Amino acid sequence: MRFAHLRAPESDSVHLAVVDGEDAILVSDLLSPAPPTLQALIEGGDDLLDRLRGALAQSDAPRHPLAGFGFASAVIAPPAVLAVGLNYAAHSSELGLKTDTAPTVFTLWPNSLSGHGQTTAWPRTLSESVDYEAELGVIIGRPVKDVSAEDALDAVWGYTVVNDITARDIQFAEAQWSRCKSFDGFTPTGPFAVTADEVPDPQDLHIWTVIDGHTVQDASTGQMVRSVATLIAHLSTSITLLPGTLISTGSPGGAGYSRDPQIFLRDRSTVTVGIDGIGELTTHCRILG
Repeated sequence: MRFAHLRAPESDSVHLAVVDGEDAILVSDLLSPAPPTLQALIEGGDDLLDRLRGALAQSDAPRHPLAGFGFASAVIAPPAVLAVGLNYAAHSSELGLKTDTAPTVFTLWPNSLSGHGQTTAWPRTLSESVDYEAELGVIIGRPVKDVSAEDALDAVWGYTVVNDITARDIQFAEAQWSRCKSFDGFTPTGPFAVTADEVPDPQDLHIWTVIDGHTVQDASTGQMVRSVATLIAHLSTSITLLPGTLISTGSPGGAGYSRDPQIFLRDRSTVTVGIDGIGELTTHCRILG
């Protein structure tokens, strides 16, 4: 199944919807009471998802054209957003950073979450070296601790697309990476969250980025240094991964910082990151001042 958080024009209200092709069916038209967000649906466990599947199969609930809505973040109020750096050898090399013996892990702050089609703005005085990073987002479905890599994918609820936007000058000026990647709107996700059964192999997905019509990243998740299963197993040794946790699994080569000449996100740039079978996530950029 495919889900989105939708917002009607001129409204601040967000609605969880099932997406079927170019149509949306509001979850509130399928269940009563209905989970208001994806987080609530995930916390309801397999039973709630099965009830929703059954209701969808038997319902003649109204269908709404997706084109009539805006998108909020694919995840809203997750218990944590964990990001993995240097998980593709080409990206590590181009940044001049070493892939360590253990994954590089940091957190992304909740204010950074944004949705498909939204505008991300930042002050020119803070950074003029803002970069893009296409990443596969993994959404945890049940509490998991000390899981083996062989069993780790059983804990995955689903997947989404993440653009891990980064202020490179701040990244290389500070010892930690959370602030440089957590400006308001610096973590667009979506437009959709797809259930794990829609992605038979998370290591066999085409991942790419287009800026203003030019392809700048073009790779496969099979090029990860550490697979999704390996990352989940590693993270679960030290923390309990809670339902709804989002793990952003690293970006392939082709970052703007490493190019000659360099390519950074500019005022009125449009950047689209995509993963085949999951979705295409577009962000509009504005630089203030």
